[in-house]
Amino acid sequence: MLAIRLPEEIENRLDALSKATGRTKTFYAREAILEYLDDLEDLYLAEQRYADVKAGRTQLIPLEEVMKSFGFEVDADGKVVDATE
Repeated sequence: MLAIRLPEEIENRLDALSKATGRTKTFYAREAILEYLDDLEDLYLAEQRYADVKAGRTQLIPLEEVMKSFGFEVDADGKVVDATE
C-alpha cells in the first residue's frame, strides 16, 4: 500500500485524465511510477558505473575491441562491417 500527496495542479490533471478516459487515478499513478522507475534505475546504475570508472574500480574496454569480439570491424569510412564475411 502506498499513499502519496501530490501538488494540487498534478492532482487536478490526474483527475481530469481519469474522468476523460474512465480509468482510475490509481491506474495512471501506477503506470507513471512503473514507467519512471525503469528510468530511475537505469540512471542510478549509470551513475554508479561512472563513479566506478572515475575511482579506477572499473576497467574500460574500447568499443572496437568489443565489436571485434563479436565478429565486427570498423572500415576506413567508419562503417561497421561483419569481419566474418
